[in-house]
Amino acid sequence: MMWYQASYLPISLFSLRQSLSTSSGAKTLLVPTPFALKTALLDAAIRVLGKEQAALLFPTIRDVQVAVQLPRQLAVINSFLKIVRPKKNGPSDDLGTGLVTPLGPTIAYREFVSYGGTLGLALSSSEGNTLPTELVQLFAQVNYFGKRGSFVQLAEPPQLVDQLDEGWTLLTSEQRLFIVDGTLQMLDDYGPSITFERADITSGMRITPGKDRVQRPIVLPCRLVRSSRAFTLYQRIEPS
Repeated sequence: MMWYQASYLPISLFSLRQSLSTSSGAKTLLVPTPFALKTALLDAAIRVLGKEQAALLFPTIRDVQVAVQLPRQLAVINSFLKIVRPKKNGPSDDLGTGLVTPLGPTIAYREFVSYGGTLGLALSSSEGNTLPTELVQLFAQVNYFGKRGSFVQLAEPPQLVDQLDEGWTLLTSEQRLFIVDGTLQMLDDYGPSITFERADITSGMRITPGKDRVQRPIVLPCRLVRSSRAFTLYQRIEPS
């Protein structure tokens, strides 16, 4: 199987909650999910190639195999932020200013991941063929993964290799072999039945969990080495 592999340098902290979590507070995932990575490619395709060409390219993006290579260290930073959300009892004038507002301030728990190195990303066709040139060129157009603001920059152009070494983790299939003391993550992915219209947020069509958006347990090759009230430090497990 041929793979196009590239590495991304983090420009800011990464954050991405599980798709089934609430907005009040949830732990962040350590890596972008296949759903987030494929959506980033689809977003780049729409911006660069146009919506019609992106729709033609979507089946390839949906079915592409995704693998990642973790940085040597990952630090999860714990924090509380002030956010606004819709008021439970509807719009009201809380400050007595005569201004009725639908949103009110509250406190939410958030986690952010600091990568100690580059994040590797590899893509391969599900049929074992080489990927379309248009899709490979989208590597350079992706500027964030996960939650908006988790900015990355392409560190080197994608390279075509025959196979990946042991330092890579495949995210788009069930794991048969994994490291026992690794870290379990629930990562979502495009379902085989999802269409471009459902992936397009402007179409008004909803994504059905379990069908268009599926969950997959993946054990990442990293272990917890230190933790405190403010942070949790993970270290990549090197192949023996």
